[in-house]
Amino acid sequence: MQGLEQYDVKVLLALVKSVGGRTDFFKFLVGGGYPELAAFSNAIRGDDDAMVWLFKNNYAWLAILSNACDGDEKAIDWVRNGLTPVNLRFALACRHDIDSLKWLYKNKLGVLLMLVREVERFLKYQEKEYIWPYVMHFGGHYRAMKDLEEWKQKTDNHDTERQQTEKGEQ
Repeated sequence: MQGLEQYDVKVLLALVKSVGGRTDFFKFLVGGGYPELAAFSNAIRGDDDAMVWLFKNNYAWLAILSNACDGDEKAIDWVRNGLTPVNLRFALACRHDIDSLKWLYKNKLGVLLMLVREVERFLKYQEKEYIWPYVMHFGGHYRAMKDLEEWKQKTDNHDTERQQTEKGEQ
């Protein structure tokens, strides 16, 4: 099974700094052979291009983990069934789950607790920015995917209605 714990602690520390906005650590991840973690860092920060890159380059698990950190229930279910328990605890801890925070601490996964703290900082910043009245809101990757699904359903329904109308006219 895949999971964040497969990476060396030093690499995870670079990920923590990258999520915190440090471009030098982002560049280290890219140049050091960990472009998937650099993309994951940007995906956590709401970068849709990073999400696409993760899916196209066989790192969908990191994209889904990013969505789970955002609280997407489908993503959390997938992480629960598709990744190691460490990753589920990490995602839940990012959503302030006390039991998961305690579990990470008890299992001596301090580097993941540091990562949780950086993710929480960014999510709080994002929430603060979202309520600012003079900012245009595009909703981030979770909202974009939700809007895309709704648009697809409307389009499919419209196409079905059009086909039924065409059949009735014939």
